[in-house]
Amino acid sequence: MVLSRLLCAFLLAACCCCRRAAGVPGEVEQPEPELVEAEVGSTALLKCGASHSPGNFSHIDWFSVHKEKPTLIFRVRQGQGQSEPGEYQHRLSLEGKGTTLALTHVTPHDERIFLCQGKHPRSQEHRIQLRVYKAPEEPSIQVNALGISVNSREPEEVATCVGRNGYPIPQVIWYKNGQPLKEEKNRVHIQSSQIVESSGLYTLRSVLKAQLLKEDKDAEFYCELNYRLPSGNHMKESREVTVPVFYPAEKVWLEVEPVGMLKEGDRVEIRCLADGNPPPHFSISKQNLSTREMEEEATNDNGVLVLEPAQKEHSGLYECQGLDLETTASLQSDQQELLVNYVSDVLVSPAAPESQEGSSLTLTCEAESNQALEFQWLREKTGKVLEKGPVLQLHNLKREAGGGYRCVASVPSVPGLNRTQLVNVAIFGPPWMALKQRKMWVQKNTVLNLSCEASGHPRPTISWNVKGMASEQDQDPQSVLSFLNVLVTPQLLETGAECVASNSLGKNTTTIFLELDSSRTGLNVSTVSPHTRANSTSTEKKLPEPESKGVVIVAVTVCVLVLAVLGAVLYFFYKKGKLPCGRSGKQEITLPPSRKSEFVVEVKSDKLPEETGLLQGSNGDKRAPGDQGEKYIDLRH
Repeated sequence: MVLSRLLCAFLLAACCCCRRAAGVPGEVEQPEPELVEAEVGSTALLKCGASHSPGNFSHIDWFSVHKEKPTLIFRVRQGQGQSEPGEYQHRLSLEGKGTTLALTHVTPHDERIFLCQGKHPRSQEHRIQLRVYKAPEEPSIQVNALGISVNSREPEEVATCVGRNGYPIPQVIWYKNGQPLKEEKNRVHIQSSQIVESSGLYTLRSVLKAQLLKEDKDAEFYCELNYRLPSGNHMKESREVTVPVFYPAEKVWLEVEPVGMLKEGDRVEIRCLADGNPPPHFSISKQNLSTREMEEEATNDNGVLVLEPAQKEHSGLYECQGLDLETTASLQSDQQELLVNYVSDVLVSPAAPESQEGSSLTLTCEAESNQALEFQWLREKTGKVLEKGPVLQLHNLKREAGGGYRCVASVPSVPGLNRTQLVNVAIFGPPWMALKQRKMWVQKNTVLNLSCEASGHPRPTISWNVKGMASEQDQDPQSVLSFLNVLVTPQLLETGAECVASNSLGKNTTTIFLELDSSRTGLNVSTVSPHTRANSTSTEKKLPEPESKGVVIVAVTVCVLVLAVLGAVLYFFYKKGKLPCGRSGKQEITLPPSRKSEFVVEVKSDKLPEETGLLQGSNGDKRAPGDQGEKYIDLRH
């Protein structure tokens, strides 16, 4: 019995030795394989034992081991390589001295053990573990847009994180406000799954579920993918998201815009606010001053009470009521006082002031406000400040003192809050007109537009001495402007037009003279003639003289200059002794005998007879109309 057991043990040992000697791959005790790392798409270099000499690898077989089954994929004979048919047929090649096998276009399916085996001089075997890596794409995150209620009893979905096309499967970590989240019973749950694509890459999907509190309404969540590459460990982060959190309101209050002191005319908005999400249904009430009861005010679609423009009647106590439609709980805010600052209408006394020239006048301004007031008096037509205070004293009044005065009542503590009142001061006197006479250049048979302005107190009326279409325009309570459209006739040219302004204290007149102007096409060109003005102060602008007079003046000036130059030349020859004085039209200038017969110079004026009559000769007499001022200088004798 003992001998039989020893014999069996001996035969088993002999069998093992024989199998090792035969070199059957995978049957011997395997050492730890060499690790080679490569990224998807790159080239992996598989070396068949770096410590062996090249002479030992003239005969090499390469195997891929998949599910512990070796498959021959490449042969090396005498330094020449040949691929075996199969999945690696077109991706393998030799490099170096024939001991390195290059595997191109690495895919996740290539992650396995590769085995090289040499036959001579004895069987040798080297195992290589190929690890394949691929960085995932940037993680995408999708938040739960429907939101989470704090009253939920189970964790609700917060967000979903997806990392695509990574290898191997990356690790996902969730963060809230920068702090990593871990599984917590009934509080935090992370559920992850992965999908293997046809390419062998993984798509990871992770869902974060949690129970949230009111304090999480602004919490920021994001996910992080951790993965490894041949270069080391790496990670990618998603964007941060905030999930809507629903919680009941605990407090409501009023908010008024604009902030600060309010004044009449402002646009004021009163709105209710609450610390709940979603906010409750709001209503705004104002205290009735008579009954002391709170009465609901009408608000717009957004629940905002708009006061536009704000008035002093809007001042008072306001409060807000909030109704939570989910819990039916009602909340009420504290009462808040609204104050609209105001200035009442300004009253000036006397309301229609009038006075005689040389006398004095006192104007008083009154207004009311809930704040301290300041008063100022300004001259309306100049804007100049005349007095600071409610009373304006005017002494030794003259006609020019009539017109507008404005009282301004303002509140210094509330910028922009003021009221004004304009009052016109009337000074008794007969009508006052700018000019006694005016001149206008016109054309025959054209329609002429005449105007006449007068002022005075009582307010004057204006009449014309010619017939036409008249109209009036009020300038101010003491002034009137009258227009008259009239046809230019010979009779009108002869008599002119007269404008008469009158009131109970007297009358005044302006006469408009008309003169023909054939060179002009305009219909209404007026000039101020140098006649006596109707009053000491004029408000009418002078109009330019007609163009025809300017042309005549220029012509006369040119003629005078020509004659001056000619006289200077003659005077020059006279001083040289070569020009004898004489009254005849021809004069001789002595020249050397050799040049007496060379030429004759004639100087002739090109002035028309009617123009030369405007010029005077050297003796002060006018030339005769037939004398055209011809002169001859004979240089031949």
